[in-house]
Amino acid sequence: MSQVPIYKRILLKLSGEALMGDDSYGINRVTVERIVSEVKEVAELGIQIAVVIGGGNIFRGVAPAAAGMDRATADYMGMLATVMNAMAIQDAMRQQGLVSRVQSALTIQQVAEPYIRPKAIQYLEEGKVVIFGAGTGNPFFTTDTAAALRGMEMNADIVLKATKVDGVYTDDPKKNPDAIRYSKLTFDEAISKNLKVMDATALALCRDQNMNIRVFSIFKSGALKRVVLGEDEGTLVHC
Repeated sequence: MSQVPIYKRILLKLSGEALMGDDSYGINRVTVERIVSEVKEVAELGIQIAVVIGGGNIFRGVAPAAAGMDRATADYMGMLATVMNAMAIQDAMRQQGLVSRVQSALTIQQVAEPYIRPKAIQYLEEGKVVIFGAGTGNPFFTTDTAAALRGMEMNADIVLKATKVDGVYTDDPKKNPDAIRYSKLTFDEAISKNLKVMDATALALCRDQNMNIRVFSIFKSGALKRVVLGEDEGTLVHC
């Protein structure tokens, strides 16, 4: 099997829920370490890696309180949750010998650098992993949209969406055993069939800028490596 990656630079979108493992909320240390080991395996192939992280695992714990909140306030709380996740991932990377930098779209200088595009690109070229926290820095936008945006700003070759499911299916595979995984899918199909690949804003952004997305499971051992080596893993969403 060829060990030559087909991408030079990737944007990896990790959901906050992926960090929970089997817990109901919060950060599961063992799960984070396992995810980081998958990222390290790919970094060792010489691929430049940028990461956008969600915050659902932390925000889920305060969601009942957020129900009656002003939407913008709740969104800013969610952004802070993503910064906490970014710090957790950075620490796990440090322990595994990966050099990384956290850049936040909200200014929190004591714990993260502010997001500066040329600086982030410089870090990637130096072989450092760049972890983007705080989404886009704006309420009403999801971290999926942040992933699409940062992927374009970093001139990434592809956006890789790491989920709990190994691709996009015709139906929920947990509820319907006859659901079939799509190997490939166009953006228009994903939007018209409402397949929940990413939110509509992120999909439209990627479609308009010809930025392909591949959806795969971060819980399948070696899946990320197989994706960057060009194997049939997950679902490719393309123009």
